[in-house]
Amino acid sequence: MMPCVAIDRSSHDLLDKKAVIMIPVRDSALPAGPAQLRTLLARPGIIRSFGIHDLLSGLVFQQAGIELLFAGGFGIAASGYGYPDVGLVTLTEMASTVSHMARRLNVPVVADGDTGHGGLHNVARSVVEFEQAGAAGMLLEDQVFPKRCGHFGRKQVISEKEMLLKLEVALESRRNDEFVIFARTDSLATLGIDEAIQRARAFGKLGADVCFVEAPTDEQQLRRIADEIPFPLLANMLVGGQTPILSATRLEEWGYKFVVCPVSSLLVSANAMQRLAQTFLQEGRLDAQSTSQLDFEHLKQMLGLPLIDEYYEKSK
Repeated sequence: MMPCVAIDRSSHDLLDKKAVIMIPVRDSALPAGPAQLRTLLARPGIIRSFGIHDLLSGLVFQQAGIELLFAGGFGIAASGYGYPDVGLVTLTEMASTVSHMARRLNVPVVADGDTGHGGLHNVARSVVEFEQAGAAGMLLEDQVFPKRCGHFGRKQVISEKEMLLKLEVALESRRNDEFVIFARTDSLATLGIDEAIQRARAFGKLGADVCFVEAPTDEQQLRRIADEIPFPLLANMLVGGQTPILSATRLEEWGYKFVVCPVSSLLVSANAMQRLAQTFLQEGRLDAQSTSQLDFEHLKQMLGLPLIDEYYEKSK
């Protein structure tokens, strides 16, 4: 049942009984995010997901039927702060953003934990903060701190031994064993595919729930990863990035469990806003664009305005 706020009407001169205002929040009847994600993980077939850059993009994808969302560092750094994805967004800023998303969305949200934001004690705090924020799981990667987007150049990675220590801390820091740890390696770019596969296998053996080799550069590498890593795998399909784009069907056939489009919502939104500005500057009006934008009534429904208006209608 959706949580609500009770208002004592008897304390007001014009109100003579109790009423309830319903505000749009996450459905409390649903299982917690980690339990939802565990159900998806156990289900046959590939899970199609998006990275979201804000809460509205999450609501749009949720309504469209997407069952899992990633609070990606790239999209949040760009949309929330106007920064590139180079480690400028702090743990507390990310945790706050994830908290807003998890309180409102009914689908599980995975937090981008980057490198764990520092050393081993920072990794432990990252897990605690994201669990308390309501995330279903967390990504942890083996780049040096501060990190860079996995599809940027000039990446550097820590040793496999150091990453395994970080992963062990992350696993042990969970207060809920269902909280899902995605272990990512960026070593392919600097140390090659053999090292990347070796690291991902080590992550899985240690207990990572999902393994993720970032930025393969051809289909052969994507296939090798699937063939040689016997653990649940994530494929990152960043249009314009280093990795060739394959269909979810092909990736599923090869054995991948998750496929995520990490920044497509951000790129599509930015492109649409650029075209919107150009049209307004050239024509001075936007009503002719109504067929290419979300209907205003639809947006109000999505945001939950009818729940609030219902109270005031009943109060008349």
